[in-house]
Amino acid sequence: MAKPRDAEPSEYAAAGVSLEEADIAKARIGELVSGTRTALSTGRVGAFGGMVRIPPGMRKPALVLSTDGVGTKVLVALKAQRFDTVGEDLVNHSVNDILVHGAAPIAFMDYIAGAGLGVEQIAGIVEGIARACRTHGMSLAGGETAQMPGLYQPGTFDLAGTIIGIVEEDRALHGDAITPGDVLLGYASTGLHTNGYTLARRIVFEQLGLRLGDQLGKTGRTVAESLLAVHRSYYRSVVSVLGQLHGLAHITGGGIGGNLVRILPADCGAMVDPDSWELPPLFTTLQQAGRVSTGEMRDVFNLGVGLVAVLPSDAVPAAQSAAEADGVPTWVMGEIYRGSRTVRFARP
Repeated sequence: MAKPRDAEPSEYAAAGVSLEEADIAKARIGELVSGTRTALSTGRVGAFGGMVRIPPGMRKPALVLSTDGVGTKVLVALKAQRFDTVGEDLVNHSVNDILVHGAAPIAFMDYIAGAGLGVEQIAGIVEGIARACRTHGMSLAGGETAQMPGLYQPGTFDLAGTIIGIVEEDRALHGDAITPGDVLLGYASTGLHTNGYTLARRIVFEQLGLRLGDQLGKTGRTVAESLLAVHRSYYRSVVSVLGQLHGLAHITGGGIGGNLVRILPADCGAMVDPDSWELPPLFTTLQQAGRVSTGEMRDVFNLGVGLVAVLPSDAVPAAQSAAEADGVPTWVMGEIYRGSRTVRFARP
């Protein structure tokens, strides 16, 4: 544990930043970070920079990096006073963002900014981050916690992270192998994941007037359970079949169409069959209660699809078997056709 500072009046503490609490939080974070170190970790915990080695035996390694956050899902976490799940969300979201390029995660760094955050709140966030890092066998190589009263309202925070992954350059997925006749394989989401929360919160808390412990429509779950469901990582679902895939799209902000189009070649379009899966109750509740059009639902939410793989039809059984082993439902939800780079739905 960090040595307590002298218990004398502090102008900095009076301004909103307690160095004593910062020391205690750093010590807790150090313990969590130490628990994520892997065979690739090097350098010291608490150093100015985090260090990680390139895995041995790679011929032409390429680093894949991504930075993201969890959006206004943090406001639901604050309302529920549950902080570890958004940390887990952050890591899983980031893992998926580099997975679509075929990369394996090797290190993660977080950034927590807020005002008036207590030790337990900060430790809870980092606990979730560290747990997800351990699950994926990567190190939490470092990070930053910034108390910024005046910029943030007391007790509020934002959360972001950067992931580092690695892939053999000639095995990286870019979507250029996608060809007409390929099929679209959908992977089920656990809920909203980390997108669409500004609209979802408005519908649930303002229009429906629900509280965290209330049942949310026909979901069979409370509001808190539904809105704080952890963003699913698809790493274990697809890593064993990456070599058989032509492309992967992580369905985040922009929905199915806005993300799938990012991996299509110029001469390929994608046709999505919305009748190939049943819209989960969470999304039907939000659409009906919020009077949201189908088009806007498709632009804002993942609609129960967290990942889309593009692959030859004869590779579907292996891909579905790998996902089933990870407990993730999948289904064929469309196909690739020759045409301009666009994503269309088979019906409005």
